[in-house]
Amino acid sequence: MSKTVIVVLGPTGIGKSDLSIQIAQHFNTEIISADSRQIYKELSIGTAVPPSEDLNKVTHHLIHHHSIQDYYSAALFEKEALAIIEDRFNSKDTLVVTGGSMLYIDTLCNGIDDIPDTDPQVRTQLVQEFKEKGLEHMRLQLKQLDPAYYDKVDLKNPKRILHALEICLTSGRAYSSMRTEQKKERPFRIIKIGLTRDREELYDRINLRVDKMMEMGLEEEARSVFEFHHLNSLNTVGYKELFAFFEGEIDRDKAIELIKRNSRRYAKKQLSWFRRDSEINWFNPEQAEAIIRFIEEQNCRDDQQTN
Repeated sequence: MSKTVIVVLGPTGIGKSDLSIQIAQHFNTEIISADSRQIYKELSIGTAVPPSEDLNKVTHHLIHHHSIQDYYSAALFEKEALAIIEDRFNSKDTLVVTGGSMLYIDTLCNGIDDIPDTDPQVRTQLVQEFKEKGLEHMRLQLKQLDPAYYDKVDLKNPKRILHALEICLTSGRAYSSMRTEQKKERPFRIIKIGLTRDREELYDRINLRVDKMMEMGLEEEARSVFEFHHLNSLNTVGYKELFAFFEGEIDRDKAIELIKRNSRRYAKKQLSWFRRDSEINWFNPEQAEAIIRFIEEQNCRDDQQTN
């Protein structure tokens, strides 16, 4: 167990990217992004992809790796991230994984059930049906096909509902029957570093970041992908509010206000999720030296116990 994956996690706007670069530079290693939107090559501003000068400091993986028109999932992320880890561990003892995608990080650390491949045509049909008939119609379908998962799923989350329906219709089996939710052992050490700040400070950072994104051209970026606004890859904070503005549902100022509000709400949701994980070691992002020292001490202690 001489190989280590350092997972740097936390809410949106907390400062994960800068710290991850410092850690990667210290350990002379590379970064794997665990961000479910930075994966898309058409999106940069609204997904807070690090600027080119930062990307050039340290090799980054899984940024601008797929198109918004591609199907992507936590299972695919697990497969791609583990392949990168296995390959880079041929020359590195340490790798950094960073991001705020709760499901992606959980999948990488704990594994995900082996779900069969789905039919893209079924997916397309379900998305169209959702657009035409609404979420309640899809909920009723799921209740009929898989009542056990219906009782568990967040009924306000169309992505989860459509995914479950996709599995049911493609495989002919209930999605819940395939979910064992058993933790998988990884052939490397995992050290989780969670980042937190005073809540008001975090919210101020989020508000300022949204203003900066707008100055950088977020509205123009959103317009460039507006024709694909029905895709799940674009059902995300920063884009969906501007799409509503483009369609005349709200004005521009209201869209910006909602981006800030929804970003703050998402940050709160992320923190609530991560706080449930007792394996996370919490620090302020400004404590880079203390974090690096902690990682080195953990590695040393664990190696001594192994030997």
